[in-house]
Amino acid sequence: MLTYPDIDPIAVRIGPLAVRWYGLMYLAAFVMFLVLGRHRARQQILKGWKPADLDDLLLYGMLGVVLGGRLGYCLFYKPGYYFANPLEILAVWQGGMSFHGGLLGVVAAMWLYGRRTERPFWRVMDFVAPLVPPGLGFGRLGNFINGELPGRVADPALPWAMVYPHVDRLPRHPSALYQAFAEGVVLFVVVWLFSRKPRADGRVAGMFALGYGVLRFTTEFFREPDDFLGLLSLGMSMGQWLCLPLIALGAWLLWRPQRN
Repeated sequence: MLTYPDIDPIAVRIGPLAVRWYGLMYLAAFVMFLVLGRHRARQQILKGWKPADLDDLLLYGMLGVVLGGRLGYCLFYKPGYYFANPLEILAVWQGGMSFHGGLLGVVAAMWLYGRRTERPFWRVMDFVAPLVPPGLGFGRLGNFINGELPGRVADPALPWAMVYPHVDRLPRHPSALYQAFAEGVVLFVVVWLFSRKPRADGRVAGMFALGYGVLRFTTEFFREPDDFLGLLSLGMSMGQWLCLPLIALGAWLLWRPQRN
């Protein structure tokens, strides 16, 4: 059985400036987006993309992730609190980002980008989808470093069961690491390999949506639900309920009839 290492959330201090590990994880995510995106543009699997297009695309994506992720967390998880304390919405450094909200933010940003560049929406989403999973993995590593998302109670005999002293003395699943591997490695491999061949519009985005939905739904069984929400109907967490429409959308995009 392991003990959660007491990691300082601040990676570097330069005078009054503090650089947090969580911020560095976001930076790593954006760098990987650019590196993979430029490689994908050079492959020309999807015609009409140039490496130079990635600069504007990243800017739109960053705004969508940050604004959507924060607003999604406030609306999906603590609407009453943030309606009563609207200025707290701006306190991003206190934590609280929602993947599903970030996804909606990215969808809106990609729609605007497509409108501005006269690209079909699903082609933009198909280009972006394989670039996203590494960033999700880095985000989960940031959660682990911050001591967030402790897992559900585990069998003490589990070799990697972990005690989080700031939570309690019970052995728990290191669920943030499970999700980092599932979302950042498994999902990336599946979507990247699927995207290496030309596909009908929306298919690659559909594989991302279905893959993420299934993996997130599964790993949620090992993650302790938020204490202010607990488990909801049918014994499922908020994250699992939010994954169901994503799974349905992914399945529809993958198996809908192809237009001639």
